[in-house]
Amino acid sequence: MLDVVLYRLGQAACPRFYRVEIAMNLFSEVSVLREWGIKGGTPREVITCYGNLREASHAADRYRERALKRGYARQN
Repeated sequence: MLDVVLYRLGQAACPRFYRVEIAMNLFSEVSVLREWGIKGGTPREVITCYGNLREASHAADRYRERALKRGYARQN
């Protein structure tokens, strides 16, 4: 399991988060979980399955890059 959590503080009182996780599922596929929302609230999530780790890794990297372009960043 590999995951990245990004945050966007912005001007709003509630910080937002975006999470991307790669994991194996029970059907020998690789799943990419995307989860986003307001920190402390109920998140939204989407799970996409891929046939191999390479495809899942490329997809997860594209999702991470898009989030970075929208102003999310890693929190130290």
